Amino acid sequence: MTENPLYWASTALLSLLYLASGTLYVARSDGVRQALAGLGYPAYLVPILTAAKFLAVAALLVRPGAALSDLAYAGMLYHLLLSAAAHIGVRKPSAALPAALGLVLLTVSFATQNAARDVPSAYAPGAAALRSSAH
Repeated sequence: MTENPLYWASTALLSLLYLASGTLYVARSDGVRQALAGLGYPAYLVPILTAAKFLAVAALLVRPGAALSDLAYAGMLYHLLLSAAAHIGVRKPSAALPAALGLVLLTVSFATQNAARDVPSAYAPGAAALRSSAH
């Protein structure tokens, strides 16, 4: 019973985190390019990451298919892990806190999605039980 509100709260907060970040990438692209360069990443990643952030949010919220939302979850997972690792790697662990928060929200959202969505993910926890009860 508590999984449905947990899913929507964690998904909404994760989406807000990504929308805020994507908006920052658009509004302050020069500053973001410099910050990414300080982490060792090339500047050409800014437009790619900007688009990926907005598309991932759209895939989670609109969810045109479970496979596409699972791909968005995977992309977000890798992005958040790499972001946290990059900040820790340049000895700025406090800058990794948004990524750590994002990882917590992502984990809760992914783990509770099958309780809240009509079409279950084949990869979320409990998916095997859903498949076996459908037969």
